[in-house]
Amino acid sequence: MSGPTEHFDRSQHGHLVIVGGHEDRENSKQILSRFVQLCGGAQATIAVITAASRVPDVMWERYDTVFRDIGVREVVRVDLPDRATANDADLAARVRACDGIWMTGGDQKRLLAMIGGTLLDEAMHRALKESGACIGGTSAGASAMCGHMLADGKADLLPEKGSVSLGAGLGFVQRVVIDQHFSERHRLARLLTVVAQNPYLLGIGIDEDTALVVERGVGIEVIGAGSVTVVDGRTMISNVADIPAGGTPQLIDVRLHLLPTGSSFALPEEIHHPHQLPPDATRDTPAALTDFVRNVTKRNPLS
Repeated sequence: MSGPTEHFDRSQHGHLVIVGGHEDRENSKQILSRFVQLCGGAQATIAVITAASRVPDVMWERYDTVFRDIGVREVVRVDLPDRATANDADLAARVRACDGIWMTGGDQKRLLAMIGGTLLDEAMHRALKESGACIGGTSAGASAMCGHMLADGKADLLPEKGSVSLGAGLGFVQRVVIDQHFSERHRLARLLTVVAQNPYLLGIGIDEDTALVVERGVGIEVIGAGSVTVVDGRTMISNVADIPAGGTPQLIDVRLHLLPTGSSFALPEEIHHPHQLPPDATRDTPAALTDFVRNVTKRNPLS
């Protein structure tokens, strides 16, 4: 592959770079360099959305600096003082034309309150799905990627009925819920709580300085320092409907997949076609993981 400071012909499938927070911004910058590469390299135009943060100026300076250090020549600030700005047609058109869009950390509820359902939201989907842009998000920006967003709550040691709430997310991926800072903040019990109450959803926990890279319709890859944990409760046997709020449910036959950095899987029908995932992504996708890969790479329609 080309280095991040060179031109790169990005895939027209579009990519997601979903980061568990605290990605390295000072040393190898592996995750952010890969994001830049998937946007098109140094010649890409990258928009930075800081709406999740209460210190947007700090966030903007942080990512403007790091993207320019990587070699990007055009970094665009998307300043959103209010929701009305996210419905500005000119702003939406500028974001729609970008090669990459990065969402910073902060509070995912704040991010959705600011941009959910706006012209900017629509522009991001069109950039991904019509132009093959790369959408990246870290921490709150990662949680906001899915249709069902983890909005609030905690479960410290054990799953706890009623302790976690979901909200509407941006919907770049569906039928999943994403949690971040996963291993560092011991969030397995929280993710199990979500899956116990919503077995339709697959739970994804992403460690810090770790990213789940999704090429739509093709496959996935894990990069960075940690792992991605997948919790699948679709065949689960549980008494969660019968216990009181605050109780710990029985959870029987829950599947857990651990995907450390370097893991990569392509859909079986894509293994003989060129794509941007590493060559070893074309082999040995386990049957137990195929449905997960198919789901997160699904090319969801615009409406």
